[in-house]
Amino acid sequence: MRKLLNIVIAVALSGFAFGANAQQATNLDELLEVVRQGKVNETADFRQREQEFQSAQDRQAGLLADAEAQQRAEERRSDTLENQFQVNDEQLAELETEFTNELGALKEVLGVLTAVAGDARSQMEQSLTATQFEDRDEFITALIQKTSSGTQLPSIEEIERLWFEVQREMTEQGRVVTYDRSVKMTDGSEEVIPVTRIGVFNLATAGKYLKFEQGLVAELDRQPETRFTDSTASLQNATSGVAPFGVDPSRGSILALLIQAPSLRERVDFGGTIGYLILAVGAVGLLLWVERVIYLTAISGKVKSQIKSDTINENNPLGRILAVHEQNKGADVETLELKIDEAILKEMPPLERFLTMIKLISAIAPLMGLLGTVTGMINTFQSMTLFGTGDPKLMAGGISQALVTTVLGIVVALPMLFLHSIVNGMSQRVVHTLEEQSAGIIAVHAEQNKGA
Repeated sequence: MRKLLNIVIAVALSGFAFGANAQQATNLDELLEVVRQGKVNETADFRQREQEFQSAQDRQAGLLADAEAQQRAEERRSDTLENQFQVNDEQLAELETEFTNELGALKEVLGVLTAVAGDARSQMEQSLTATQFEDRDEFITALIQKTSSGTQLPSIEEIERLWFEVQREMTEQGRVVTYDRSVKMTDGSEEVIPVTRIGVFNLATAGKYLKFEQGLVAELDRQPETRFTDSTASLQNATSGVAPFGVDPSRGSILALLIQAPSLRERVDFGGTIGYLILAVGAVGLLLWVERVIYLTAISGKVKSQIKSDTINENNPLGRILAVHEQNKGADVETLELKIDEAILKEMPPLERFLTMIKLISAIAPLMGLLGTVTGMINTFQSMTLFGTGDPKLMAGGISQALVTTVLGIVVALPMLFLHSIVNGMSQRVVHTLEEQSAGIIAVHAEQNKGA
C-alpha cells in the first residue's frame, strides 16, 4: 500500500515537472532531455522525502510511548484524588452534623433573622428611601445569603446594622429631606438635580413631581394641575416652618389617577368642531354684551346729565326728545304726544340693538350641544358595531366625549341668559326714563295750553 502511494505521488510530481519544463523545449531532443532531467530530480526528491518520513515515524512512536506513560500516571493520580475526595466528603458530613448540633437553638434565631432581613429588603426596595440610601440593599442581600446558607454566622456588627436599617426606615418615613439624585428626564437624558423626599409618599423637584420605579427616579410623563406643581418649589425652598404641599398618602396611586384625568383644554378638544363652534358663538355673545354694557352705561349717564341740566343737548335720547318739544311748543297736546311718541320709537332700536341676538345665543347654544352629543353617540355606536362591546372603557369614553358638547352648550347658555337680563334691564331703565320724562313734558304742555 505504501509503495502504491509513493508511485502515485511520484507520477503526479513528474507530471507537474514535465508540464513546467515542457514549455522550455523547442524540439523533440530537447523535450527528451527535459524528461530525463526531471526524472532524475524526482527520484532524488522522492528519496529525500522518504527518509524524512521514516525519521518522523520513529519520533512519533517515541511521542506515543511518552503519552501513554503520562496517561497511566494521570490515571493513578485520579484514583488517589478520588479516594481523598471520598475521605474529605465523609469528614465534611461529620463536621456539618457536628455544626448543626452545636447550633441548636441558634439555628432558629438565624431563621428569624433571615425572615426579618427578607421582609425588610422587600419593603425597602419599594420605599422612596431607597433613592437616598442605595448601599443598604447590597448589605441586606449579602446578609440573607450568609444566614440562609447555614454555614456562616453573621457578626454582631451585621445584626446591629440590620436593626439600624430597620429603625432608620421607620424614622425616615416622617422626614422631609432634600438631596442630590440622578433623575431621568422626559427627553431621555439624565441629570443630577436636588430632589425633595416627603417621607415615603412623594418625590418632587422644583415645579415637578417625580416617580420611583425599579430603582430609577424619573419625571412623570405628565404633571398634575398647576395648583399642585406650584407647591413643590415652595416646599423645596423652605428651611423651616410649614409649607403647603399636595401629599399622596397612597404612595403614587392617587397621583397616577390624577395625571390621567384630562385637563380643561383636553375636555374642550373632546367636543370637536361643534364644541369649538359653541365656544365661538359664546365669545360673540360676550363681545356683544360688552358693547351693550359700554353703550348703555354711557347713554344712561348722558340721560341723567340731561335731566339735571336746563340746556338741551342732542347727544342723548332725552335731549333729542326735548328738542322735539321745543320745535312743537305751539302744537296741541295730541299732536305733541304723537311727535314725542315718534321720537321715543326712533330711540328704541339703538337702545335694544343686539339684545335679541344675545338672547338667541342663549337659546341655540344648548341645541348645538345636543347636536354634538347626538353625533358623538352615533360615532360611539358605530365603533361598538365594528369592535363590539367587549371593552366597557371604549363605550364609556365615547359617551363621555359625546356629552362634552352638551356641557359646553349649557356653560355658554347659562351666562348668556344672565348677561342678557343685565343689558335688557339697563335698556329698559333708559326707556322708562324717556317715557317718564316724555309724560312729564306732555303734562306740563297740557297745563300751559289749558291756562292759555
